[in-house]
Amino acid sequence: MCVAHSIAPPVAHFNIVSLCLLFVIPNITEEIPAAISQSLEGIDRVAKIVRAMKEFSHPGAEEKSLTDINKAIESTAIVTRNVWKYHAELEMDLDPGMPEVLCFPGPFNEVILNIIVNAAHAITEKLGESSTEKGVIRITSRVDGDWAVVRISDSGTGIPEAAQAHVFEPFFTTKEVGHGTGQGLSLSHRIIVDNHAGELNFETRAGEGTTFIVRLPLSSDAS
Repeated sequence: MCVAHSIAPPVAHFNIVSLCLLFVIPNITEEIPAAISQSLEGIDRVAKIVRAMKEFSHPGAEEKSLTDINKAIESTAIVTRNVWKYHAELEMDLDPGMPEVLCFPGPFNEVILNIIVNAAHAITEKLGESSTEKGVIRITSRVDGDWAVVRISDSGTGIPEAAQAHVFEPFFTTKEVGHGTGQGLSLSHRIIVDNHAGELNFETRAGEGTTFIVRLPLSSDAS
């Protein structure tokens, strides 16, 4: 997080300078305003990544706290962008009426990260590393009675029937050697079920894709 704090001030300074140049010397050449605009877009992207990294890590958050899970999902999507951007479009439809959820913010972020990364890998496996075609990762959040429900869907390979019963087992993976430890989903299941009294399930169709469903209790009485 020291990196995040050190990047933010110069980013803000460069942003101000670029804005000044954009409006003070717009007629010097046609290229300069366009170049400055591109620089501003790049700096804005860096600033968003810095903010997302700070929100994602939650250093020292060892107790449950009321968390804006929509914001947590958005931050995690930004942090994982380099994993999915070459092979997938990421769509989000997050419930604006979602109340804050009592959870461990860091571990919750880790669960979302694990599922997004798995989704990206499933799409890459289906399309191929060199494909210019893109699949879709779609994330939704909804309130369902006393539950906050997050669904993360992908248009990847789906989970083979023979593997479905083992998805949440430690060290189980369908990926090639060197492409997965088999611990991400096992850890995610433990975080949601054991640490949050929630549920983590999935729906899948071979060759069409998979949806992981995270359910967290909205009641503060859950433990």
